[in-house]
Amino acid sequence: MTEAGRGTADAVPPLDTDALIDWYARSARDLPWRRPGVSAWQILMSEIMLQQTPVSRVEPIWREWVARWPVPSAMAAASAGEVLRAWGKLGYPRRALRLHECAQVLATEHGDEVPDDVEVLLGLPGIGAYTARAVACFAYGQRVPVVDTNVRRVVARAVHGRGEAGNPAARDLRETEALLPARVDRAAACSAALMELGATVCTARTPDCTRCPLPRCAWVAAGRPRQESTRRTQKYEGTDRQARGRLLDVLRAATEPVDRIRLDLAWTRDPGQRDRALDSLLVDGLIEQTRDGRFALAGEG
Repeated sequence: MTEAGRGTADAVPPLDTDALIDWYARSARDLPWRRPGVSAWQILMSEIMLQQTPVSRVEPIWREWVARWPVPSAMAAASAGEVLRAWGKLGYPRRALRLHECAQVLATEHGDEVPDDVEVLLGLPGIGAYTARAVACFAYGQRVPVVDTNVRRVVARAVHGRGEAGNPAARDLRETEALLPARVDRAAACSAALMELGATVCTARTPDCTRCPLPRCAWVAAGRPRQESTRRTQKYEGTDRQARGRLLDVLRAATEPVDRIRLDLAWTRDPGQRDRALDSLLVDGLIEQTRDGRFALAGEG
């Protein structure tokens, strides 16, 4: 019988967490932020970067950032523009800006250390519910549920027999916590294993059930029923996001503020969309306008 948590556990059919943790110990990807000696700050950086971004794109940038900004105060001493430039094409650059703000708070108010308390973490700039729990679990080994899309999918299939997880809900945290082993160290390993299983085996489109370590899965037992997906693939080509990215590319490549004409030439397909993208970059604080009307990355005007 698996070592299960208590509390609300009776409401959630258990997983064989022993089998899951053993599988993770044998089969987990060798990702650099999982290795011994990686600091909580470096794990926090990886979690911010990995949001909506594949591991293959994150890893080289993360390595560069660890070497360049090994502690929060190192990043805090850099300008926002430097951080945005180093972010490159990871996408959603507001993440970089918020991480820079977070580094400043950590350097000045937390002794250059990342807190281990979820509630304190939630008070930091750019740190949401998932990231706070991920840092508490993966950096400090705490027994907290870490729920992302991969974890929700595994729980939906293995526990509830559904093909898809559906929309996020408050119960996701409760259900996942109920599945964790009571022992703190085993719970942290289980959280990592759940996420790894969803990312590498129990994937959204092509789950490989032959590689699944779980001896029981409600979805397989039910004949792997299909469920109509309500998700739509988010396009990128021709979107405001692409327009914003083109404008940021110009500013990242520049060594000084640029004239408006250079931004106009970066996105000619829809002037209205370009203006909207430029305005949103200014509102988000990613770029700034100089007194003479030119544009630069935040902190470089």
